[in-house]
Amino acid sequence: MPKASKLPSNQFDHFYKGGNRIGKLRNGPGGPMRPEEWIGSTTTRFGESVNGLSKLADGQLLRDVISEDPINWLGQKHIDKFGISIEILVKLLDPDQRLPVHYHPDQKFAKEKLHLNHGKTEAWIILDAPVGAKVGIGFKEQMQKADLAKLVANHDSAGLLDSLVFKEVKAGDAVFVPAGVVHAIESGIFVLELQEPTDLSILLEWDGFAVDGDKDGHLNLGFDTALDALRFSPLTPNEEKEIITKFDIGGQKSGAIFNSIANPFFRADYLTAGHSKIEAGFGIFLSLAGDGKMKFKNDQTLDVKQGDAVVIPHSAGEFTLSDCSGILSRPPAA
Repeated sequence: MPKASKLPSNQFDHFYKGGNRIGKLRNGPGGPMRPEEWIGSTTTRFGESVNGLSKLADGQLLRDVISEDPINWLGQKHIDKFGISIEILVKLLDPDQRLPVHYHPDQKFAKEKLHLNHGKTEAWIILDAPVGAKVGIGFKEQMQKADLAKLVANHDSAGLLDSLVFKEVKAGDAVFVPAGVVHAIESGIFVLELQEPTDLSILLEWDGFAVDGDKDGHLNLGFDTALDALRFSPLTPNEEKEIITKFDIGGQKSGAIFNSIANPFFRADYLTAGHSKIEAGFGIFLSLAGDGKMKFKNDQTLDVKQGDAVVIPHSAGEFTLSDCSGILSRPPAA
């Protein structure tokens, strides 16, 4: 029977700078070029076979142990709806430089052009941010494909940045990012990210980053095709209201972090001591504060401290927390 267990660090090299806060929080290697940790990941880097996959403490790949015992890990209802995919990828992002302007394809585009079952709708949960820090999300005004192609071909970072809507964020904010919507994250913003379980990014700029976007920025599709996955219209006022939420980080109020717009893709709850029991199901819990315990109906009680990441099988049953708080990331409900 699988057990709820703490996950070792899973930081690795990337094309942008960062990672020291992840290393400090998660007892990992830190930076300077490891700005991401993939937590409880059964997803590989684009075009690779192993890199990105999370290991359990005994060295086994989480992907492999789930595939060997999917009912106990995921539950029958989940399998009936989604198969043995865990349906989420959870990351920590710790950029020491602004992320490039980029976007991700939706499920329809990914299926038609890449023969994959998932696109990359994502969301950012802001854990920490410098005063005045901003994220870019969506265009200010309607754009045209030819104009975007010209900005990309000319490596016009200033023009691309000027085309975006930037919004100030702080700890306790959350931003849901629909697939196809252009975005960027400024330096210094520490993020827990939830997303569909793929590594599909299309870059619109890359000067100053350790990547050749002309070669590797378009998912091997070429920019003429890749730009068809981009949403050229701005977010509507109603969409902007739906995608941005706030939660009581560091406080005593538990609850869902996102609006219902995220439910088809993933769920996240901020949990504090004394919350109502969380029902049985696969999940990944990141402890942000305290030195406490996770008490499971069908599993051993687990001691947790700040920085622990716990993978939870369906078979562990309901659970509660004591003397700690953190974020529980879950797949969509079956």
